[in-house]
Amino acid sequence: MTEFVSCRIVHVSIECPAKEVYEYILAVVHFPEWAPCFCKSLRQSGDEWLVEAPEGLVKVRFVERNEFGVLDHYVTLESGQEIMIPLRVIPNGRGSEVVFTLFRQPGVTDDMFDRDAEMVESDLHNLKSVLEKAARG
Repeated sequence: MTEFVSCRIVHVSIECPAKEVYEYILAVVHFPEWAPCFCKSLRQSGDEWLVEAPEGLVKVRFVERNEFGVLDHYVTLESGQEIMIPLRVIPNGRGSEVVFTLFRQPGVTDDMFDRDAEMVESDLHNLKSVLEKAARG
């Protein structure tokens, strides 16, 4: 049986239509711009995206494009461990909410989990800045 782990919900409100936010995140080429804590560099290899992350070189793949704002993605570490990361874009009037679920991984200390959450929050605030600046022209 799989162990139940703790998680944190990290979210940001963005003054940009949900469809635009969804499409921007889904275009993995934008990762280095809005997620610098996670993505130091990025390159495509066939159908996979390879990301230089704090954990080393990882593979990233998203679930199929959908109309529900679901941007769940899988990060495969160099060890072969695959981590599922739930990510949602939810319409909120003319804007949107971006909701990231951070699951605590085995062996992660309280301090490490706090740092992970801070990095996710920083990246989501970068996303907000990038998209709101673009929306203003």
